[in-house]
Amino acid sequence: MKYKIVSDSSSDLLHLEQAPFASVPLHIIVGSHEFIDDANVDLAEMDEVLASHKGRSGTACPGVNDWLEAFGDAEAVFCVTITSALSGSYNSAVSAKKEYEEQFPGRYVHVIDSLSTGPEMQLIIEKLQELIVAGREPEEISSEITDYMRHTRLLFSLETLTNLANNGRISPAVAKLAGILGIRLVGQASPKGELQMLNKCRGKQCVLSSILRHMQRMGYQGGKVRISHNGNESSAAELAAQIKKLFPSSDIRVGAARALCSFYAERGGILVGLEGSL
Repeated sequence: MKYKIVSDSSSDLLHLEQAPFASVPLHIIVGSHEFIDDANVDLAEMDEVLASHKGRSGTACPGVNDWLEAFGDAEAVFCVTITSALSGSYNSAVSAKKEYEEQFPGRYVHVIDSLSTGPEMQLIIEKLQELIVAGREPEEISSEITDYMRHTRLLFSLETLTNLANNGRISPAVAKLAGILGIRLVGQASPKGELQMLNKCRGKQCVLSSILRHMQRMGYQGGKVRISHNGNESSAAELAAQIKKLFPSSDIRVGAARALCSFYAERGGILVGLEGSL
């Protein structure tokens, strides 16, 4: 059977080593500028435009035809989207699934609302790849990935909240106060895929200690960790080193966020996907 994994670009992935994969770009709209989150996006230019823009900015999800094109001629498609609480990407993918299966009877599309973004999506996609390589049938993969997602989590640290406030995700008053006081927020993706703030920090070490504490609270015991950052490689690397010190068997990868995750995390933001047990 011909398998394929497809995700929207919030997974920060462009290719996989062992399974066919396609990334469907979201769009970031800043005034008259539109940035397509594909391999050619200029992240430095996007950051510069966002920093100088005083009005509203936003994002646009892939259309049904974008998903259909990405599905290609696969007989079994596993499609992973950013949380439906932040984007219409999931609903668009569900519409594409219906059209694809009607057009090609016998083919199979399983659409997964990650209830998350970035590095937690990477964990889900890596698990899908593992199951495909292991020769699982499509229905088995769907069942096993659902079980796996019960044990994945997303934590994040944000240094600025402007874009979240402009898009109605948090109160503008909270964003302004955090900026004035130099407060960094540590939060998680809630079980409903919403942004849930956990605590406020001042300074990098407070942030890193808070993330480590919440990882352990979530039952992290040394499995996979995927870390994405927007212009904060030093903090991401230091967090990885601290995790490795506490859990020598941990499997950690650190990478730069692409456009969509950079837009929401903003400059200095860190996203952490992990395998927990709770």
